[in-house]
Amino acid sequence: MHTRYWTTLISAPDLNERLHDGHLVIVDCRFELGKPNSQAGLNAYRTAHITGAVYAHLDDDLAGAITSTSGRHPLPNIDALSKTFSRWGIDSQVQVVAYDADSGAMAAARLWWLLRWLGHTHVAVLDGGFKHWQASGLPVTSSEFVAAPRLFTATVDSSLVVDADFVATHAQQHDWRVVDARAPERYAGEVEPLDPVAGHVPGAINHPFARNLGSDGRFLDATILQTQFKKLTNDTAPNHIINMCGSGVTACHNVLAMEVAGLHGVKLYAGSWSEWSKDTQRPVATGHQP
Repeated sequence: MHTRYWTTLISAPDLNERLHDGHLVIVDCRFELGKPNSQAGLNAYRTAHITGAVYAHLDDDLAGAITSTSGRHPLPNIDALSKTFSRWGIDSQVQVVAYDADSGAMAAARLWWLLRWLGHTHVAVLDGGFKHWQASGLPVTSSEFVAAPRLFTATVDSSLVVDADFVATHAQQHDWRVVDARAPERYAGEVEPLDPVAGHVPGAINHPFARNLGSDGRFLDATILQTQFKKLTNDTAPNHIINMCGSGVTACHNVLAMEVAGLHGVKLYAGSWSEWSKDTQRPVATGHQP
């Protein structure tokens, strides 16, 4: 059994070396965000995927039921998510690797965050995703994989997530930073294709998740990411940084990038803008950050 675990990113060659390890679970997270109940990712999985990968559907597996007050991708029920992880063959001894395709690993980062939230740190995202894997000529298959179930036991780390009231209290405090991962035009309120109100949480700053990636679709070097985030947040303590986005998915990409950068303990506002904007009593800001 391998003793090394990856906890942030794993390269395609490193994953290929462990491809037939009995303590490895690979999860294909391909999904078209912004298209509710989309089956595009599942269809892509059925066409070709990394050998031994199971498929995770963002709406069905990595999010809970939407309510009248929730965001578009609320956190799943812990018991239900634990059963899903068990069905995929995940227990405390397993190395999990998540990947997606051309979306920059945002759905894979969501799974990465969910596992860490439930206490499983032996999880990494495939750097460059399926596109890089294919370009490297590494093995793929169209055969659906059925994992041997294992027992996943959740140990919830509640320090990783905050709610809307917490954000409202801390967003404009000088020693806290709320970082919004959406595109600049959505943050500024110039366009809003998905949610009922355009704009952002007053006091939030903007770091679109795509800025974490190089032109090759892989994550930037850790030192570059660290410099970016420290400048953005004015060197705020990592455990005083709250990440959000539209629905709590792309924000996980910023959480992962900060972890790569050595900024440990940052938080996620899982409801994000889609939850915040449902409550007409919550304040809204527009315009680009200074």
